[in-house]
Amino acid sequence: MLINFFMELKKARIPVSITELMHLLEVLKARLVYADIDEFYYLSRMTLVKDERHYDKFDRAFSTYFKGLEDLASLLSSLIPDEYLRREFEKSLSKEDLEKIEGLGGLEKLIEAFKREVEKEARGEGDKKDKEGKGKNGRGEEGDDKRGKKRRGKRQWDKRDYKAYDDNIELGTRGLKISLRRLRKLARTGADDEFDIGNTIDKTAKNGGLLDIVMRPERRNTVKVLLFLDNGGSMDAHVRVCEELFSAARSEFKHLETYYFHNFIYDGVWKEHRRRMNERIDTFDILHKYSHDYKVIFVGDATMAPYEITHSGGSVEHWNEEAGAIWMQRLQDTFDKVIWINPTPQDTWEYSTSVALTKKLVEDQMFPLTIRGIEEGMNALSK
Repeated sequence: MLINFFMELKKARIPVSITELMHLLEVLKARLVYADIDEFYYLSRMTLVKDERHYDKFDRAFSTYFKGLEDLASLLSSLIPDEYLRREFEKSLSKEDLEKIEGLGGLEKLIEAFKREVEKEARGEGDKKDKEGKGKNGRGEEGDDKRGKKRRGKRQWDKRDYKAYDDNIELGTRGLKISLRRLRKLARTGADDEFDIGNTIDKTAKNGGLLDIVMRPERRNTVKVLLFLDNGGSMDAHVRVCEELFSAARSEFKHLETYYFHNFIYDGVWKEHRRRMNERIDTFDILHKYSHDYKVIFVGDATMAPYEITHSGGSVEHWNEEAGAIWMQRLQDTFDKVIWINPTPQDTWEYSTSVALTKKLVEDQMFPLTIRGIEEGMNALSK
């Protein structure tokens, strides 16, 4: 049974291994869960899936494989030969019990009668008394069956609570935060404002039980990020996801500086889009202000006329003395790591000359705005 389930997970492109399957079998052998499909769902997901981005794929694969099963006992019974079950059942009965069964027509008759009752129960055709005991809706979400077990309307795996974690979909703020955490370099910096329980216990023990409280700096992400966001024009269609990216980045990176540009990087950027004409910041100032270890992230669709990248005067907002390609090269020469995040579907990039030019200028470090794309981008910045 579990071999086929394992293959279903592999078919769903979930990175499960034989080692994890063996761990699951060991836990089942210890009977941590037994004959309960809901408990098996949580146990198998915890054992087999190591990354929450695969939870939604797991739910779909689980639903496909176990569709229609009420519990694991029904599946197990279908896989065990009837003759074996009969022999084991008869071993557990006394001589008097066997005689009573024979008086009822034999074990075969008893099993057939039991199956009919189970089928009637499954169709909701139990007697009136049973139905009245199941609550307002008989077998609905609020009712209890005659064994006192709460029935659920929708199984947990069918709710698909982890759709937003799928690594091929556009991101929400939560998914962005998870992906951006790939770019981390934790260190304890700043004031001693965090209670150090381990060292406090050691110090107190060495002092013969006299309390000696030890504080330490909080661990923080020391990665420094320059975020450049394309604003206006064709990017209006991506405003929401860019806002979510900005919100997620601000919560994940302590050292974050954000600037805006339009279409491509030129001689000036700005902090507030409404004041871009009056309060521009010279790009040379950016190059001289920040150290080379800042990670540079551009976010834009790179959709424009090619001359906006390759020629002076290419900007649609002002006259740029030097081409955007020259400014991008200066950024590449100044900072160690530069990537470009593109919110448009990756399978459309090959049809745009400007996207191809931009991708080449950032040394092919262009990634789609999906969970997988962000993770790949963060990994590229971490190398």
